Amino acid sequence: MHIPSPDEVRAIAAISDATIRNLRITQCYCELSTAFVSRTGLVANWCTFATWASKQAGQSIRREDLLRSLEARLNLGQIEELKLIWRIARELGIDGALQQKLPGIIHNTWLAGIIDATSEAVAQGNRKVFEEIGWEFARFFDAGFGDNAFDQQRLNAFCAALRPGNPPDGQQYLKQAFTHYHQAFFEEDAQLRTELQLLANLEIGFHEQTRLQPEIAASLNAAFTIDKELVRKKIIDAFFPPDSRMARIRLAYLKITGKTSRLDVAIDLLMTRLQSIVREQLTAHLMTLTIPPDLHLSLGKDLNKSYPAALLHLSCTDLTALLSKIDPTPDSLAQSGAIDWADLPDRMHFIAELFRCYHLDPALYTDAFTPQQIQSMKAGKLPEGRL
Repeated sequence: MHIPSPDEVRAIAAISDATIRNLRITQCYCELSTAFVSRTGLVANWCTFATWASKQAGQSIRREDLLRSLEARLNLGQIEELKLIWRIARELGIDGALQQKLPGIIHNTWLAGIIDATSEAVAQGNRKVFEEIGWEFARFFDAGFGDNAFDQQRLNAFCAALRPGNPPDGQQYLKQAFTHYHQAFFEEDAQLRTELQLLANLEIGFHEQTRLQPEIAASLNAAFTIDKELVRKKIIDAFFPPDSRMARIRLAYLKITGKTSRLDVAIDLLMTRLQSIVREQLTAHLMTLTIPPDLHLSLGKDLNKSYPAALLHLSCTDLTALLSKIDPTPDSLAQSGAIDWADLPDRMHFIAELFRCYHLDPALYTDAFTPQQIQSMKAGKLPEGRL
């Protein structure tokens, strides 16, 4: 069994190629999770969930299916705001053939930019979390917490390196989480041990999600960051080519007479409509989590799964205290679906229920990649096959 070292985590985080870095991050999480499971048995730790979240993030980082999905959902030919631009263009005497350039402009100038912005935001978040929390997990094992004896002094020394205070800047929740993990290693009461492990997972989850807030908001709002004026210029240039002196003279005349104002308004209406559609579709794309073997969870829907028997009734006071802050429907999966993934409390409610429901699910402990894929990615190459 390979247990990644802190140096290995740092080396992975420093990889410049976002695709290879994500694959290595996912595999490293899998190895860290396996190291934990070798100590605890088939009980989820935070790295267990991080493995599959990182693997899902890889699809967005690699831009897989996202562009096709957006294009299919947009159905440009049926958007009334685009039809309005075509009508105005005809009224202005613009060649109808030029109208066919509009879908290409929207694709190449706008959608491509959104895909790039989304990919970059997801990649930044993927690395940001890993280089902090992945490193702490590696440091936890490197400090000797795989040993068979509880050592309070060693635990104190480990926690002393963590910053005081709450996230996003402080690491108090990480300090609490690793303390609870270590306590669970030696807890003889099976019920309390299980609850301590869930508590630790949730504490890291809360820290992680608070830290990720800017990147999550950026990925979901990518449609609103693209320069409208750039798109407007591309459309105007298509209708009135810059290399055509007569076309530019005609454009100047239409501007002076105020006849382009309706075109400007129509372009703004189109952009607003497209932003709304794309924000909705980005949310649907990013709010999906695949759990092996082929379970696709929509994060916007209530979880359709029962709590495991060991977590039906909770008694650990620290755990119930934390859940009282992040779970508005205690001991119930009602309203667990997140309406807006950019909303931290909404997101944490779903994550709390996810961690609790799947805490003992054996499906989580499969390998993230094949041995051949692992060999390729560790050689800096993009592996073949389904990733």
